Amino acid sequence: MSVSSAGNGARQQVFVLVGGTGDLAMRMLWPSLAMLDQDGFLSDDLRIISVAREDCGTEVCVDRIGAAVTKRIGDALEPETLARLRKRIVHVALDAAHDDWGAKLKAELGDIDRLDIVYFLSVSPSLFKPICEHIERAGLNKAPNRVIIEKPIGRDLATSKIINDSVAHAFDEARTFRIDHYLGKETVQNLIALRFGNIVFEPLWNAQSIDHIQITIAETVGVGERLGYYDEYGAIRDMLQNHLLQLLCLLAMEPPAALSSDALRDEKVKVLKSLKPITAENVLTNTARGQYGPGFADGHPVAGYEAEKGSPSNTETFVAIKAEIANWRWAGTPIYMRTGKCLPSRSTEIVVQFKPLPHSIFGPEAVANRLLIRLQPDEDISLTLMNKAPGLTAEGMHLQSLDLSLSLVKAFDSNGDKPPRRRIAYERLILDALNGNNAQFVRRDEVEAAWNWVDGIVKAWTDTHMKPQMYPAGTFGPVSGYRLIERDEGRTWND
Repeated sequence: MSVSSAGNGARQQVFVLVGGTGDLAMRMLWPSLAMLDQDGFLSDDLRIISVAREDCGTEVCVDRIGAAVTKRIGDALEPETLARLRKRIVHVALDAAHDDWGAKLKAELGDIDRLDIVYFLSVSPSLFKPICEHIERAGLNKAPNRVIIEKPIGRDLATSKIINDSVAHAFDEARTFRIDHYLGKETVQNLIALRFGNIVFEPLWNAQSIDHIQITIAETVGVGERLGYYDEYGAIRDMLQNHLLQLLCLLAMEPPAALSSDALRDEKVKVLKSLKPITAENVLTNTARGQYGPGFADGHPVAGYEAEKGSPSNTETFVAIKAEIANWRWAGTPIYMRTGKCLPSRSTEIVVQFKPLPHSIFGPEAVANRLLIRLQPDEDISLTLMNKAPGLTAEGMHLQSLDLSLSLVKAFDSNGDKPPRRRIAYERLILDALNGNNAQFVRRDEVEAAWNWVDGIVKAWTDTHMKPQMYPAGTFGPVSGYRLIERDEGRTWND
């Protein structure tokens, strides 16, 4: 299957990947483009321009891309896909520090009035401003051309505004696609279908029926080669401000009027603006900070964060937050979020814990219902229901919990069919950007509302001199992380 250039008449699409030889490009972006090509989602005449400072030449660059795609995709990759992708790619060596950046790219592009250009800036945010200035000076920013930018978009509200202002000078909001790859994951996308496509869930999706919600993003690896970046950002800025808060928004938002981009994003902004501030008065009970020390994680001995850095550090590698949303739907329902490095297992999951029965005729055997949404390592949705235990007993009826799996992959497996391929999250998001659909991208006011809330927590840590508590690598964070949820009687993490 093939498609024609999307949505812009006779214009030819060009995908300009700035940072085309970088780590993210090789691990995620080139494999995503290859699989979009293989599945027929790229127009026959789509050109791809790799831009980087490295002057390796197109032939060498394409060889490296081919090796990276083959390694990432494996047996699912068809030989003709790689051959077709190679023909699309041209590599251009450009340095954003040089004034001729835009002019050289323009010369490579050709007649820009006949093009529909999508720029993906897979580079440090410090380069967003000079690159957008080059694009604008060369006249390469005119509609319908658009830009995709990667996180982090700042390290606080002030720096976020500077970055957004620099991009906005070249591209208006409708043509600025801020990417959070979690929003491209199949199970995250399914949250909208699960909530708003089923009458069985929506009437119960509130404080009257739900006891609490847990959101966990656990990593087994340490900071590795990202230490320089991570020491400046920490877990709260690197993970909570974007991934965790985006998941929270999808779980807690009101039903949008439509699936349009503004309707969806309007509701997410309302959630972020309804989060109760965490201040110096409640930060010690509503947050936990940790930093991994010596231990054993991901199958390897770990020296500890400060030993890896070579000096003392106040950076948290673990953070847990008890959040509350001040609106009618969620008042009084806590949402516990945590993320950390060097933890025992790699997992991303959401637990929606329903309240127990107001009166159980079955005694303590009746366990409260629970919805478990797992994003990694495997994607799955399961609902715990109560069911009569089979068989006869002299004591009468007994109950047992039953996990009802809503996983599409498991449904295929049970029928003996081949399950659908698990897509790279970037595939969906790149395709949406090519088609001009920004519903699954983050709007500027979302970014700024999230930073406003996170900045309040960071300030409270500073005001109270709250330091990270050490936890051994390979454990589920510091003791304070457990106390955060366990001080609310009857609640524990789903470890």
